Amino acid sequence: MPSARAARRFAEPRSSVEVIGEHSEFRLDLERIRFSPYFSRLSAVTQVIAQPGAGPLIHNRLTHSIKVTAVARAIAVGITDPSSPARELALEHGCDAVVVQAAASAHDLGHPPFGHLGERVLDRLARESLGLADGFEGNAQTYRIITALDVCEAAPQGLNLTAAVRTAVAKYPWTRFVDVGASDDPLPRGLRRVSGGVEVVKFSAYDLDADDLFAARHGMPPMQQSLECSIMDIADDIAYSIHDVDDFYRAGLLSQGAVAREFRGWIAGASELRALDDDALTTRGAPPGSALEGLRRKLRRSDPWIADDDAFADAVDVVADDLVDGLLATPFDGSIASERALSSFTNRWIGHLRASVVPAPPDVARSGLVTLDRRAWHEVEILKFVHRHFILDRADIVMYQRGLSRALTRTVRGLTAWVTDDFDRHRVPERLRELVDLATEGYARLRAAQPAGIPVPEASEVHTLGVARGVVDYVASLSDDQALAVSEAIDGRPDRLWDIGQSL
Repeated sequence: MPSARAARRFAEPRSSVEVIGEHSEFRLDLERIRFSPYFSRLSAVTQVIAQPGAGPLIHNRLTHSIKVTAVARAIAVGITDPSSPARELALEHGCDAVVVQAAASAHDLGHPPFGHLGERVLDRLARESLGLADGFEGNAQTYRIITALDVCEAAPQGLNLTAAVRTAVAKYPWTRFVDVGASDDPLPRGLRRVSGGVEVVKFSAYDLDADDLFAARHGMPPMQQSLECSIMDIADDIAYSIHDVDDFYRAGLLSQGAVAREFRGWIAGASELRALDDDALTTRGAPPGSALEGLRRKLRRSDPWIADDDAFADAVDVVADDLVDGLLATPFDGSIASERALSSFTNRWIGHLRASVVPAPPDVARSGLVTLDRRAWHEVEILKFVHRHFILDRADIVMYQRGLSRALTRTVRGLTAWVTDDFDRHRVPERLRELVDLATEGYARLRAAQPAGIPVPEASEVHTLGVARGVVDYVASLSDDQALAVSEAIDGRPDRLWDIGQSL
């Protein structure tokens, strides 16, 4: 009889020669994820910068996932070491390095074409045009893939992963309609208070898959990540805070002058900047350092449990020394010397941040069971600020993203019209038809079960919602190039018609 952690949704036949044990069950999960076509697809999904525009050496979702897995495993092995200050935490909550690896490998399976831009576009279309109240969310799509959309020989649907791995994948273990009550207590990341209630920004299961998530997490404190999930989550932060800088430096998008101006402006003028009101920090003529000052204020508002002005100032100094006056001082030219400098920067920071993982203070809603120490936490926030402020707001990148948004919108609307066309729907791609049927069956089961706390569709809505969710599942499973090719073909442009081939 498997332990609760190793339990699967569907019973599986076992070979007499298999070595059965909890650890080997988790190893099987890891293999199922890594052999999944959804995992392979990540090699053709944008991380931040599309490869055709920046070269083949930048990160995609697959290389990102591989690096998150490496960092997460090192953290898991480290905290289970007898000399680790987190050893008792690991023994209390369970920390299997293979579970952590499996969760890290799976954590981005649900990312749609074009990265976070695609996620925002699909969410808007799902809610405003298709009538899906819970919209689209990459984490929830990941959970839907491993439990419903992907396949394995041993189960009727999904990868039939263990409860421990499914729980470790769920970074935001609630649905879009979670009830947090009327308390004014701090909320976990992924939730925020707005006028009139609470906005659910991130969540890990759609209505259709909520029963599976709740079953996997049976007995766990509500809304708390498992320890293995917390390790995966922090490894994700560490990895992308560093390799985003790697990508932008390689691509020549990080201007040393602009970054230095902002950092030196804050270091030299911190006291004057603190005297400005919030609106003055965002005007076009705001002095250098205003964006960093805005970040300092945001961290104090959002995370008073750890945000500290002295630690923030120290982090600004450290990043300025190592990134601004160090790495960026010499433009990347592809030489062995520049590769060595970049490798040294990356390895030094990954090693430092990995060694800075500590047990979180008890009862802190904004943190998982482990966190970075105060110094490293601020350093990661500063590193993430660099990519947000100096890359994502560039006019050329925003222009390109607006074009991708239109392509994705055209794809969703065109496929929805095709599936609902009485004269032509019998010719839609077989995979799309299957996903619509699967979602429709799911909504019918949801209506029959009438679960508490989950919106239940009317009988007349079941098929409409099934079409909507099936189309979203289909589009989210495309690579960047496939999404562009489908968009052009469905718009009557033959340029890339044969690029699609049998991938439909």
